[in-house]
Amino acid sequence: MTNIRDIAKMAGVSVTTVSRVINHEPYVSEEKRAAVWNAIEKSNYQKNINAVHLSKGKTFLIGVAIPFSNHPYFGLLVEGIAAEAVKNNYKLVLFQTNYEKDRELESLDMLKHKQIDALIICSRISEWNTIDDYVSYGPIVLGEDARGKQVSSTFINHYTSFSIALEYLYNKGHKKIGYCIGRRSGTNSKQRELAYRDFLVKYNEPFQPHYIFDECFNFEDGERVVQYLKNMSNPPSALLVSSDQVAAGIVTCCKDQNISIPNKLALIGFDNQPIAKIMNITTIEIPLVEVGRKLFLQATHNNISHEEIAVRLIERLTV
Repeated sequence: MTNIRDIAKMAGVSVTTVSRVINHEPYVSEEKRAAVWNAIEKSNYQKNINAVHLSKGKTFLIGVAIPFSNHPYFGLLVEGIAAEAVKNNYKLVLFQTNYEKDRELESLDMLKHKQIDALIICSRISEWNTIDDYVSYGPIVLGEDARGKQVSSTFINHYTSFSIALEYLYNKGHKKIGYCIGRRSGTNSKQRELAYRDFLVKYNEPFQPHYIFDECFNFEDGERVVQYLKNMSNPPSALLVSSDQVAAGIVTCCKDQNISIPNKLALIGFDNQPIAKIMNITTIEIPLVEVGRKLFLQATHNNISHEEIAVRLIERLTV
């Protein structure tokens, strides 16, 4: 392959002059500029992008680690990240982790080896001590509350959002309240559990472990929850559902099973995704596209920052 030294020799100029021409820099005579472009055309020379990135110390690539690419929650986050990336002339490298630590480590290793300029982890699976091992290699940004850590974050206070929803249900007359989550081990899930337990203590209600349903990510998981409810002798009268997709599955299955919503079962979803609007599901709105935009902007700044995003309850027909 022709390299920059070959071009310089063909054009009868210095390597520095060729570099200036290729990078559209001034201080090159028109005669020499024409000679360089003529040599480039004859040799079919292609600029080594990796070498350019190395010389500039930037790749203009941002890594984005998500657990699932087919889930609307993460799709909206990536939409916000991608919109801001286009505006700032960056490209994205997408990692689907499936909540597998090795896959998340691959994204961290790319940051370590300078193959990306920064890494956004939308939903973390690695322990904090693992993340700490990589913070010196470049900006790491998380979609969870990471205050006190050496990374940036844009996050929802899930303790507060869950508390808002619980109080709303209680004020509507519901005391037997359960909830559906994805992972029990995630930071956000732990905040939700704490809010739930504090709520029960506040109103002197018993803790019912079988009112908590985990591994709820998709529409089909909502159908599974309804089957559990049907087999309970003392089911909850209301559910907080941490995904509108799962809430939609519950609503659909309840209609098929002639379970009246909200008379027999009240529901509050989360995110305010389009399906919640279509199916009139009461939900906690999370501006995910805006969260994505902020995650990107934090990834392109070296200073550590943390930003909490406000949520709001949207009343519809499922409570």
